Amino acid sequence: MNSAFHRCLAIALCAGSLLLAGCSQQGSTPAPTAAQRQAQAQNADAARNLETYRQLLRIGNDQMAVSIGQEIVSQFPGSDAAKEVQKTLPAIERRYRENSEKARLAALWEYQVSPMAGGTQSTAAIYNSHPSGNDRVQLVLRRHSSWGQSVFLYGSKPGFVCHRICRIATTVDGKPFQIKAFAPPSGEPALMLVDDKAFLAMLPKAKKIAMDVTLADGEKKLTLVYEVGGFDPSRWQPVPRHRKKK
Repeated sequence: MNSAFHRCLAIALCAGSLLLAGCSQQGSTPAPTAAQRQAQAQNADAARNLETYRQLLRIGNDQMAVSIGQEIVSQFPGSDAAKEVQKTLPAIERRYRENSEKARLAALWEYQVSPMAGGTQSTAAIYNSHPSGNDRVQLVLRRHSSWGQSVFLYGSKPGFVCHRICRIATTVDGKPFQIKAFAPPSGEPALMLVDDKAFLAMLPKAKKIAMDVTLADGEKKLTLVYEVGGFDPSRWQPVPRHRKKK
């Protein structure tokens, strides 16, 4: 009986030792420090943002992709997420800038088809980008069913200084371009270009046109700058010409 008791006691002591050893091993694992918890949270945030960035690339949303990509690079520098983003972000930024500039330039033009003086006119018009403020002068391309095609500057009264045929000092993308104009006899505050065909042939390839004019009000001299790179010839609609009755 004593022998059996001793065996049971030995087993119990052994089991107790194992339990104590297990508890000791579990207790030896330290809890994460505050810095480790913060790093884990940042890694999780970076991973979530990276997945959003990937989705934006898949759907072609460059604007949002650039925004969140820049956020990942600035907030999580050196992370795996930042390294992955930096492989594609520069190209996305460049494409977004180019497309944004194209959209801005295109929005400067206004196209319209409307009745005018017993006929129909189709116009493409743009205001000068510089100078800003009250000195706003439209550059207008017009097709009219009775009057034909014309190109002119249209400002506010009393108009421009131009005696008979006047020369407008003009540069197209920094290169000189010859323009002659005249003030309409109707008294409108406009300058009609003599050679509209030459101007229209040049326009589709131009980016910036600068024209020196003198306003009749105080003979104020201005250099009107037009950012014409967004001109879309297909949106300036043709109109049928009315034949004159014999």
